[in-house]
Amino acid sequence: MAPIVLLSDRSPDEVLPAASALLLDLKTEHLSVSAVGDVLAVLPQAVLVDAAENPGQGHAVLRALHERRPRVPVLVVLERGDLERFRWDEVADELLFPGAPEAEIRLRLAMLRRRSGAVEDATVRLGPLTLDVDAYRVSLLGRPLDLTYKEFELLRFLAERPGRVFTRPALMREVWGYDFYGGTRTVDVHIRRLRAKLGPEHEGLIGTVRGVGYRAADL
Repeated sequence: MAPIVLLSDRSPDEVLPAASALLLDLKTEHLSVSAVGDVLAVLPQAVLVDAAENPGQGHAVLRALHERRPRVPVLVVLERGDLERFRWDEVADELLFPGAPEAEIRLRLAMLRRRSGAVEDATVRLGPLTLDVDAYRVSLLGRPLDLTYKEFELLRFLAERPGRVFTRPALMREVWGYDFYGGTRTVDVHIRRLRAKLGPEHEGLIGTVRGVGYRAADL
């Protein structure tokens, strides 16, 4: 699969701390107009432009990309306070804020790929469970499960990382986002609903680590 290129003078962890958990094939180039040609030469699946630290330079790079009219989706990383500083919608296809959780980064990249016509494996499996991440459908032994959006996102987050234990605050951050003001009991409620929909035979697919949090079974 083609890489994702980040144009930034910072490390990826400084730009989007949550992105490291996605295990992306991420390559970094300097945030400069002169780097645009080299970036497009590698035929990336997407380009991320870091305009959070230097909006003016970020916009200049985005404009240079736009003028080349590449068939590559472009995403800008931007601070909220700079939303009206430039016409970002004229030079970028999507945006992310620096504190975006992993689930949001994954979703926005998937939206970009879909709009650009890219095709990839969109299936996650956990034992008898099958998740279609594009259609937001879940089936258990071929039987469809009716999940809410957040139930689906929580199940997918855990299913993609079987065996790894996540605390309630970590799940809140990654699935609900930094701007969600609900308490961590929200996680417990959603886990309980998921287990009820999985039924007694399969509720063990989501395990509890007492005093720590939750994990998907490592099958």
